[in-house]
Amino acid sequence: MKKSLYSFDEVLDIVNAQITQINYTNKPQSLFDPITYILSLGGKRVRPALALMSYNLYKDDVERVMPIALAIEVFHNFTLLHDDLMDRADMRRGKPTVHIKWNDNTAVLSGDAMLIEAYKEIAKTESEELPRVLDLFSETATEICCGQQYDMEFEQRLDVTIPEYLEMIRLKTAVLLACALKEGAIVAGASDTDADSLYDFGINVGLGFQLRDDLLDVYGNSESFGKKIGGDILCNKKTFLLITALTESLTRKELLTWIDKTDFEENKKIEAVTKIYDKLDLKTKSENLISEYYEKAVGCLDKVSISDDRKTELHKLAKNLTSRIS
Repeated sequence: MKKSLYSFDEVLDIVNAQITQINYTNKPQSLFDPITYILSLGGKRVRPALALMSYNLYKDDVERVMPIALAIEVFHNFTLLHDDLMDRADMRRGKPTVHIKWNDNTAVLSGDAMLIEAYKEIAKTESEELPRVLDLFSETATEICCGQQYDMEFEQRLDVTIPEYLEMIRLKTAVLLACALKEGAIVAGASDTDADSLYDFGINVGLGFQLRDDLLDVYGNSESFGKKIGGDILCNKKTFLLITALTESLTRKELLTWIDKTDFEENKKIEAVTKIYDKLDLKTKSENLISEYYEKAVGCLDKVSISDDRKTELHKLAKNLTSRIS
């Protein structure tokens, strides 16, 4: 039975049911087994849910936007295969990453196949909307690659600025959330103004979400986080926390000592760097910035010309994705 407005949990159930029905029977199976594996690990599935929720602001038959939702989820997981390989990450959602469970070459080639499968999904979008949807999807895909390139280049730099970091996470993380929201609105026949406001809502939620994710990497719980705590510290990943700490003369020298070390006990480095962050109260500063992006997101959502009661679920989701971790 159709409902006039779906909750996030209901949308998530619809998305998960569709993803479990994806069945890759192509040969060789060894190319597609890692795809099935990474999709089976679950995750928040926020991105495909956003496509349905945006569409549902205007219309009830959310299944109509499913090709976009599935394309975005498959594409997102493709990026994870390659990102995990580049970052040499061992765990993803509490399970071994693809390059660990199989090997590096499999992670590359299965990831490439996922990208193709994502385009096959989005091509199922109804023909009248397909040109706009495909253009935005392709533009977003390129932007995400740009974000990943910036992220890799930042590994070799100690002078990365906060504006540079924010632009990197906008490209690497936020644009895909924004794309999901805008494409859902496009298929629903929303005005260009509404579609753009939903896109901007997604950008701000995405920025707050990534800042929170970086914060959880230091101050979160490994069981609920799904990744090893302190991973960003161990690989000297340029985050808001590290970049800010490097600008402080009080802690820069000690921090550089840990960054330059190649032989160290992992727990000791994590503990020492976390203490530096504590000394500078960076957890609070980061949470304040996250709150700023949440407020900006709310402002964008308020501009959408739909009754407030229909925007309740998006408000709640934005709050959840950018909430304080303490």
